[in-house]
Amino acid sequence: MTRLSLSVACQDTDRTRALRNGGVSVEGCDLTFVSANVEEIFQRAFRHAEFDISELSLSTHLLTTARGDSRYIGIPAFVSRSFRHSAIYIRTDRGIDSPAALKGRRIGVPDFQQTAGVWVRGMLADEYGVRPTDVVWRTGGLEQTGRTARVALALPPGLSVEPIGPDQTLAALLETGDLDALISPRAPSCMERGALVGRLFPDFRTAEEAYFRRTGLFPLMHVIGIRRELAAAHPWLPMNLFKAFSAAKALAMQQIVGTGILAATHPWIAHDVARVQALMGADYWRYGVADNAKELQAMLRYSRADGLITREVALDELFAASTCDALRF
Repeated sequence: MTRLSLSVACQDTDRTRALRNGGVSVEGCDLTFVSANVEEIFQRAFRHAEFDISELSLSTHLLTTARGDSRYIGIPAFVSRSFRHSAIYIRTDRGIDSPAALKGRRIGVPDFQQTAGVWVRGMLADEYGVRPTDVVWRTGGLEQTGRTARVALALPPGLSVEPIGPDQTLAALLETGDLDALISPRAPSCMERGALVGRLFPDFRTAEEAYFRRTGLFPLMHVIGIRRELAAAHPWLPMNLFKAFSAAKALAMQQIVGTGILAATHPWIAHDVARVQALMGADYWRYGVADNAKELQAMLRYSRADGLITREVALDELFAASTCDALRF
């Protein structure tokens, strides 16, 4: 079999590092890694399909698949996932003393279809009765002006979603009080300048652990995609790639709790991992369709509630068929 030379764009994390440094290989493939921040990767992948294999925003993958214009097919290697109670920032002078107090407020989000925002809106609706239509949404760059939507959206009536001005940023508008709150995976710079800004959930770890106990959900953020024509031409490629990403993640899990030299710059990392495993299970960062069906179904439901997708999407539309079968190592 002739080996494939493929480009790969994904973040450098402990879960992918073994693929980058050659500790894990993809059978039948030679990989060239492209280094870029994740927003650049997403834009280049979704607008131009520049990469053979790419880390993808799960929300944008759902949206483009539902519309029938997705240029990538997924494999269920969820290389980024995160609880998002920590991603809600508020003005501390507006009387926002509970999630319910967000109703009627002006809330910024970098892109309405950003995966973190979809999860936050779904959580607010399910847990606190705050619907997407209860809020005035403003979109734009967190710290840089001129950000536009990654892909065009056709949102339903009843949702108030408008871009901020071309010379404005969400962080600056939060600092001046033109926004009441902000949803962002990254903290706005105005917090460092002593602005009247804080988190809606100051003790977010306690809130997120309680959320997991109630729901069993560990939110999915990013997935790995393969250009569809490549997956069709080489049916063995999706499973070989999934096995390699799974092996790289398993290796990272072994290394992070090593009892010799600490792999992470954190003196109690092994104790912290044990705490997470006691709550979430030994394989808390699960890959695979079946093992993440609950999270995937929640994401699909939230995307429909947001008006981002307008039809039911089957899980086997999102992922290469061979990777939808359970695979154990």
